[in-house]
Amino acid sequence: MTPKKPSLAARVQALQSPQRLPAIKGIRRGIERECLRITGEGHLAQTDHPRVLGSALTNANITTDFAESLMEFITPVSDSVEILLSQLTDIHRYVMQHLDGEQLWPLSMPCFLKEEDPIRLAQYGSSNVGRMKTLYRQGLHHRYGSQMQVIAGVHFNFSMPDSFWSEWHALEGDGGCLQDFVSEAYLGLIRNVYRYGWLIPYLFGASPALCGSFLEGKQHHLPFERLGQGTLYLPYATSLRLSDLGYTNNAQADLNISLNSLDSYVSSLQRAIGTHAPEFSKIGVKVNGEYRQLNDNVLQIENELYAPIRPKRTTESGEKPSEALATRGVEYIEVRSVDVNPFSAVGIDKSQIRFLDTFLLWCLLTPSAPLAEEEIALNRRNFTKVVLEGRRPGLELEVMGGEPFTLAELGERYFAELGEVAGLLDACCGQGCYGEAHRQQLAALRDPSQTLSAQVLARLLQDHLDIQPFGLALAKQYQEQLVQAKPGYWGDVYFDEESVRSLARQRKLEMSDAISFDDYLAAYFGTQAE
Repeated sequence: MTPKKPSLAARVQALQSPQRLPAIKGIRRGIERECLRITGEGHLAQTDHPRVLGSALTNANITTDFAESLMEFITPVSDSVEILLSQLTDIHRYVMQHLDGEQLWPLSMPCFLKEEDPIRLAQYGSSNVGRMKTLYRQGLHHRYGSQMQVIAGVHFNFSMPDSFWSEWHALEGDGGCLQDFVSEAYLGLIRNVYRYGWLIPYLFGASPALCGSFLEGKQHHLPFERLGQGTLYLPYATSLRLSDLGYTNNAQADLNISLNSLDSYVSSLQRAIGTHAPEFSKIGVKVNGEYRQLNDNVLQIENELYAPIRPKRTTESGEKPSEALATRGVEYIEVRSVDVNPFSAVGIDKSQIRFLDTFLLWCLLTPSAPLAEEEIALNRRNFTKVVLEGRRPGLELEVMGGEPFTLAELGERYFAELGEVAGLLDACCGQGCYGEAHRQQLAALRDPSQTLSAQVLARLLQDHLDIQPFGLALAKQYQEQLVQAKPGYWGDVYFDEESVRSLARQRKLEMSDAISFDDYLAAYFGTQAE
């Protein structure tokens, strides 16, 4: 019989002891922030990724995502919230100084998309690895359309320090391998995020409205209301980005990726990558000598899995993410359900980071049973309710094996436990800032008008604004603010040198290719289905 896991309260109490408390210090975080380059008039930029910013393929901090105009800013891993935000701000500052009249769109849902303006695929040069990245995006275009791929978010990478894992491993009395213990604990965290993660879009969702151009030619059944000349909104929505219009893509609803163990996660992911998909075979892989997608499987590669949270392990050269996880276990987790905060020049603020720390540690310390299919479906229904109508008064959410509760009732229950974890973090290293972040978000739970989505909608409605001028005004405000900002961590010399180094790395890759692109793809996928 498997021994019963300690309760959350017992774990918090054990970690509060003076000899164990220091082990919590040193939470490691990284941020990846996406945003569109736009013209001064608010249209999607059609220009190439600025060469002065270096190579989008190899620059450590400034790259692109799906589209050539969809920038992605990447911080290193840091155990300091202040340093993390200084680095993110410096990246924005440097980019703003080199955009040559363009600006950065400050919202998750895209700017006005003119029918005649194409969404250009990101380009990464002529190396095999660069061509593969572009071809993967070509496949996404054919499978799901390009508009879904220019939605922006903030990805939050999180890991606990080695000192915590050593202490907790000893505390739990697990005599097995430490890395196996770490991996299974992170999988437990992920399962709890699926259970309770609706709190993130409720609090941090900031896309209750969108430009009507985004839905041109799209079928949907959402009861949108109209504002201004072309803005559509749902009165109680929190994050249209996370609805079926965006990255919670119903095309992947039946994948059945297991989160109950690392082995089952990796095997189910690899099965999806190696399984033929009839609907994608209709697209063709190579037609008249031109590639249309990497393959016609359910997933072209691991990154195509649209999930609100992922287990991660840093990969080595040529290594697939699933191989890295299978070989060396989970290193950190990536939360992908955070909208761009339009009221922050860099898309996220200090209080949000502190609350995410608290929420994720709570999910880690809270006992986490395996997820059965029935609970997976229930969690998905709850999540969908919150992203579409999370601020509706009296909204009810389902609970396994019991009567429904209102979102407010469940939130109060969870926030009581979150408060204990915030206190633990403050006792270790927070100096009161975790308690303050907790109080701020508790106020938003009790008063939905304080959520980001409500603030966005209030601004639009009270000023009778379309989403386009609202976003453009913020873009101009942040451009002025960031261009005038002083370096906080990195000066211009660092970015200038990284730009030069990245271009040199790209040239080296292009010169070192010894096989054709066809052979490169065959070699890459040679063991994919095994």
